Amino acid sequence: MPTTAPPRDRRPDERPDLFAASPPTAYKVTGARVLRSEWAKFWSLRSTWITLGVAVFLLVLFGAIAGYTYSPDAMAGGGPPGPGSGSGDSDAVSLALTGVSFAQLAVGVLGVLLAAGEYSTGMIRSTLAAVPRRLPVLFAKAAVIGPIALVLTTLGALAAFLLGAPGLDGEKIALTLAGDGVLRSLAGAGLYLGLVAVFGVALGMLLRSSAGAIAALVGVLLILPGLASLLPDSWYDTLSPYFPSNAGSAVYALHASSDALSAGAGLAVFAGWVALALAGAAWRLAKTDA
Repeated sequence: MPTTAPPRDRRPDERPDLFAASPPTAYKVTGARVLRSEWAKFWSLRSTWITLGVAVFLLVLFGAIAGYTYSPDAMAGGGPPGPGSGSGDSDAVSLALTGVSFAQLAVGVLGVLLAAGEYSTGMIRSTLAAVPRRLPVLFAKAAVIGPIALVLTTLGALAAFLLGAPGLDGEKIALTLAGDGVLRSLAGAGLYLGLVAVFGVALGMLLRSSAGAIAALVGVLLILPGLASLLPDSWYDTLSPYFPSNAGSAVYALHASSDALSAGAGLAVFAGWVALALAGAAWRLAKTDA
């Protein structure tokens, strides 16, 4: 019968085998680790730096220009009020936030690219193989982009207000940061844009197509309110305040009009739209293949 040789004792001066196989190290998938991985992916994309820079630049540029080109005679003659003016009369804050309409597209598109971009490149398969439970991937993406967009766009709104303020010296609508509701409105603009970025992530995960999700984003935020004007007046007056962009504009309006939501109600409604999109994205991510 074959016999097995007894193990050879190693000499005291003999070095251990450096190439011997070592047992694999098991790494547990945790929320913090998923968040760190999404953070690393977010900042490794060139589109992140470009799109965030464009969002802040447009916010500051249009806000400052609106402050220096303001003319009370033009506004009295039927000029369009600035975005965010809840009452239809321009004020220093609504002029400073003129660029919100453009910045929301930039941060929304960034959210779409962060989510749907992985589907177009096929990287989503590797991501879901590393995180089999799937849902932490969606929530980590939202948790990364939302606060970043909130902080940077809030700073951009503040810079737009400060840069445009000298152009309004001597005007009736001039305000300072100490004015009633000014800081709340500027912070509200950043909060709204942060939620728009999360909304973009949800649409990207839900539709899994960058082009389709961007089209949906533009349609919901910009085109839907215009199409709704075709409805009967009674229906439009009832539904209009609850459209995503209209509810969002109430968040950063300095003065709410009688036909618009309050800042708190607008935030609740728009956050509800974002939560609904996230729920749809989570359902599809959990129930269908990548």
